[in-house]
Parts: sequence; C-alpha cells; structure tokens
Amino acid sequence: MVMKVKNKVLVSDKISKKALETLQKNNIEFDYMPDCGTSNTLIEVIEPYAGLIIRSASKVSKEVIDRGKNLQVIGRAGIGIDNIDLKAASSKGIVVMNTPHGNAITTAEHTLAMIFAACRQIPAADHSTKNGKWEKSKFMGQELTGKTLGLIGVGNIGSIVADRALGLKLKVKAYDPFLTDERVQRLGIERVKTLEKLVSESDIISLHVPKTEKTTNIINTSLIKKMKRTAILVNCARGGLVDETALANALKEKSIAAAAFDVFNIEPAVDNPLFALENVVCTPHLGASTSEAQVKVARQVAEQIADYLQEGAITNSINSPSISAAEAPLLKPWVKLSDVLGGFIGQVIETGLKEINIEYVGSVGELNTRPLTCSIVAAILNPIVGVGSVNLVSSLIFARERGISISEIKKDSQGAFGSYIRILVKTENAIRSAAGTVYSDGQPRFIQINGIDMDTMPQKYMLYTSNIDTPGFIGLLGMTLGEMNVNIATFSLGRKEKAGLALALLGIDEKIDPKNLDRIKRLKGVKEAKTLSFEI
Repeated sequence: MVMKVKNKVLVSDKISKKALETLQKNNIEFDYMPDCGTSNTLIEVIEPYAGLIIRSASKVSKEVIDRGKNLQVIGRAGIGIDNIDLKAASSKGIVVMNTPHGNAITTAEHTLAMIFAACRQIPAADHSTKNGKWEKSKFMGQELTGKTLGLIGVGNIGSIVADRALGLKLKVKAYDPFLTDERVQRLGIERVKTLEKLVSESDIISLHVPKTEKTTNIINTSLIKKMKRTAILVNCARGGLVDETALANALKEKSIAAAAFDVFNIEPAVDNPLFALENVVCTPHLGASTSEAQVKVARQVAEQIADYLQEGAITNSINSPSISAAEAPLLKPWVKLSDVLGGFIGQVIETGLKEINIEYVGSVGELNTRPLTCSIVAAILNPIVGVGSVNLVSSLIFARERGISISEIKKDSQGAFGSYIRILVKTENAIRSAAGTVYSDGQPRFIQINGIDMDTMPQKYMLYTSNIDTPGFIGLLGMTLGEMNVNIATFSLGRKEKAGLALALLGIDEKIDPKNLDRIKRLKGVKEAKTLSFEI
C-alpha cells in the first residue's frame, strides 16, 4: 500500500537548487529525482505526492495523472505546458501553474544574439578561423543600424526585443492583429496591417507568437517569396511556425540571405533540413537557458507550490480560478459558462481588442464575480496569444498592460432568463457580443450572439456562420457539410429580420479543416465562417 505524505513534493527534472532551498525554507518535504520524468519512472513513483515540479523534460501524461491519486498541484518552471495533459489534470481537479514571465528577458536577448550571429556570420567565421583559414572576404556581413526589423507578434518577449532593437538604431515594424494604437505609441514602433507587407519591407523578420492552429506554418512558401533577397528570418519562439522544408529550399536558392533558429518543428532536433546549410545559425532551444532565468523560474515555481499546499493560494494558474471552498459549488457552472462565452469571443474576433464589457444579470451578480471576470478575459485572450500565456490570475493585468479596458455591470433580473452573463467587446473594426446562461442541469447554453437570440448547448467542435437571410441557405450549408463528410449534431439559427443578417451555430462531430472552411466561406450569401472548439 502506498502511503501519502502530506504536502510532499516531487521534483522530477533538473532544476536550480534555489527551488529546493525555497521548498526547505517553507518546510515542504520533497524528493529530488531529476530525469525520472523522461522515462517510465514518473508513472511508477508519482502516487504518494501532493505536488509535482517539472521543467520541459518531464512528460505528465494522462497515465501519470491517473496514477497520481494524491496529486493536487503541478508547477511548471517556465511558460510552456505542452508536456502536461491539461485536460486530464483539470478533470481530476489538479491545479496547473506556470511561471509565464521569468524567461522573457533571457529569450529576448537570445533573439538579438541570433540576429547578430546571422548578420555577421559569426558561427561560420569562427569555424573557418579555428581551422587555420583567414577568409575575410568570404564573411562579408550586414550592418544593423538603419535596417528594418519586422516583428511577427508583439507580446511580452516581442516588446522587449523591440525596445532593445530601437536602442541599436534599428527601425522596428510589427504585425500583430491585436496590437492597439495606444501600445504602438508606447512602444515607439510602426504597425503594419498585413503579414505580406511586413515581410516584404523588413530586412530581418523575427517571430514572437505562440504555436496555434492559426500560426502553424505561418511562414510558408508564399510569404518567403515576398521577402527580400537580403532578408534574415529568426525564430526563437516556437517550432512549427515555419515550413522548414520551404525555408531550406529558399536558402539553398539564395532567394533569402540567412536564417537563425533556436526552435524546431520536431525536438530534440537531430535531423533537420536546415542543418546542412551554411547560411543558417542553429541553437538547441536555448532561449531560456541563462543562469539568471533558471534561478528566477525555479524560485518562483517553488514559492507558488508552497503557497498552494500551505495556504491554498493559487498563483499563475492555467486551469483554476481563485475560489474559496464555500464558493466553489456555486461558481463552478458559471465558470464553465464564462470559459465558453469568452472562448467564443476570442475565436471570432480578428482585430485589435479595445474593450471587454461584462454584464452579470440576476442571481449570478450576487456571487463572487471576480473569478468569472478573470475566466472570461483569459478565455478571450488565450485563443489570441496562445493557451497558457494568460491565466486566471494574470488575465486582468495582461489585458490592461495592452490597453484593453475592462468593465463589469451588475443588473437585476430582466428578460426571459432569470440570470445570465453577457459579454460585449469592441475591437478596432467591430463590436461583438455573446450571452449565455446555466440551465437547471448545470450545463451552459448560448442564448444570444451579436444581439440575435438563439438557444444552443456548446459542443466540443462547432461551426459559426453569418449570412444574408435567403431561402435555401440552410439546405445549401447542410448539403455542403454532408459532402465534406461532416456530421451535424446540433443546429441553431437566428435572425434580426427577414432578408437581413442571420446567424447559425452548429455542433459538429469533427473539426473542419481550413480548406473546407474556405469552401464554406465561398457559399452564396456567407459573410463570415469560423470553426470553434471548446473544452466540454
């Protein structure tokens, strides 16, 4: 029989000793078993532990979580949570925390180091010189002063890169659909409205976006062809953002000058089309690898774990709001609704977010609405900036730092529903809204979208369309989905007036791929079509 040791923590990856010292200082008993997360050992030893501290090497699978019967909290020293089965952890009520800001400066500095290395061909020149050659004419470089740095994404790391680059007298342009005018002015950069324009005007292009469905292979053959022949492409963000084969071909043909990569589509990267090329600088995912950053995230994650196990405090949680034990059963269904409504908004907006206005109507307004607001804001932002980048603790600060205003209004019960939540957001080009309620079965329901009434339960996969209300559209859409072999589970419709704007929200059994989604967008009368996904 495995005996539980109260509050005992397992540290399953190599980590700065400052984490261990922090646990000791807080009287947290722990076992330090570095490297056990990279083998089957973790699943064998996890059961007695209340807490687990990891870095990137440990794989916290559903099997590990199922075996961790006493596990209450997982702490990731760093931002990425790709190595944690978040859904499995959430279903078991396990809090997952990360340290989202500890690596920002280090990663930004590594980006600049890679830019210098690529511009001056430092690795190749170093290798040549150490081999007894003196090839000054071979390694003619590029001067940075006066060049244009194009940033794809201006989040925490991207903004630090921009600040440092301006100090180096680079011109900085950025493409980020969610960058507001106020932030552009504060950073002192120029916003470019299309990705094509950014890559065509930039001498150096640096990626600073998470890997999502929208950003996978965001740099492809088409965009590479628009780059200058002297351009340098830098990726210290996430593997999979660049079509590496297309880039390798372009570099071989000298249609662009060079590339510098710290991250790769498959890691550990032992065989990659970029490795054989002289005009590519590669490092093994070193963005966060400085002693200062490792100490910072190690100490931070240990403090967060200790605070949770001793005080119940939740900091930088990915999957859990700050809710007391007494409030939990009352808030739980409304938190679920908040995630759904916010997730809907986050997946349909396309331009810079300026305002988030939340109405709590009826009895829900009598609850502790702060975790609901935090949940809504996080759910709106995460589809934009990447899952795990914003959590329920940091969401309000994250939004306000980016100039997004947030308001809450509480109203007495009105209308057909006794209690509901309504979200209205303003972007630079549009206003969007969604409302929902919780039925007696505890399940969330959409009751209104963009002012048009409808009634539907969220599904794991959904299709949202808006169209001009014309006879035959429903049949056309259904027939098109049938031809795609997409099965419809639920179908909810609404319109404001005859021949006016109509909306459809469909629950579907499988996700629609981008090619088929484009086909739906081309149907007669369609103004908008979006695929949605929810954790249901």
